[in-house]
Amino acid sequence: MKNKIPSFLLEQTSSAPYTHEKGNVRMSFLEKGIHHLSNVIKTSYIQWETASIDGLFQKIDGRIKVIFLFVYVLIVSILQDIQSEIYLWGFVLVLALLSRLNVIVFYKRVVLLGFFFGFLIAFPSAFNIVTEGEIVFPFIQLSRKYHFWIYQIPAEIGITREGINVAAMLTMRVINSLSIAFLVLSTTPFPDIIKALKILRVPDSFLMIITLSYKYIFIFAKTIEDMHLAKKSRLSREVNNGDARRWITGRIAFLFIKTRLRCEEIFKAMLSKGFTDEVKLYESRKLNSRDLTTGAVLGIIGVLFLCV
Repeated sequence: MKNKIPSFLLEQTSSAPYTHEKGNVRMSFLEKGIHHLSNVIKTSYIQWETASIDGLFQKIDGRIKVIFLFVYVLIVSILQDIQSEIYLWGFVLVLALLSRLNVIVFYKRVVLLGFFFGFLIAFPSAFNIVTEGEIVFPFIQLSRKYHFWIYQIPAEIGITREGINVAAMLTMRVINSLSIAFLVLSTTPFPDIIKALKILRVPDSFLMIITLSYKYIFIFAKTIEDMHLAKKSRLSREVNNGDARRWITGRIAFLFIKTRLRCEEIFKAMLSKGFTDEVKLYESRKLNSRDLTTGAVLGIIGVLFLCV
């Protein structure tokens, strides 16, 4: 019987080893942005895991934690000296440790947001153009003073001691507020927060906006990631910054149209299921002795921060 196997399949190939040349692949800003979005989605699931850990704050009722959030953010804004803000920062750190949170990951986000929304915004107030006082770090020496409308530019421009205190105070307030907010969010499931706000008489319309926004943030991030992976799977080379900007412009318009259509679909679905513009919750459990004791201790410590 004649062999019908092609001759090229019967030939023995050379056993030369495969060589791989190492090199650096440049990642565009689009790749970095998508990677950050994937971290946002991952962080959301990590918060659900940290909320189920057997820690101090995880055992407390959501109403106590929401009241703690409001009261201590108010205390942060009332404190007038940096030393008290540092003590409050240490107290929140102890609560995070007792709640068995990963303080490195926890404060990495706090410091990053505190740097952008606290330090960078407050840093100009350290100069004598904004805050007058004793100059400790001179920067520019002009020939004379300048007057512009109601503003006065001094001959010597630099950072003042009083300005450093103002910038440090504003930065510490932002960091402490973020630490308190992240502590509550990391130890409380989102439905418990909504339930606590409902019991504390927060308007239903506000609760609906929070709930839909919270859910759509992750849908939005996941949609962007899926679109990028679909585009990347059809490419055989790196995307340069020009192509990435054009792709982002087109995707923004697409997401705007899709978001508007999604909102209409969600609203129609809510109406078809009997939406009455009212948030209804099942009967919540009563506060036990542990919740009351922890709430009382947190309240006493808050009063001590205001009195010291």
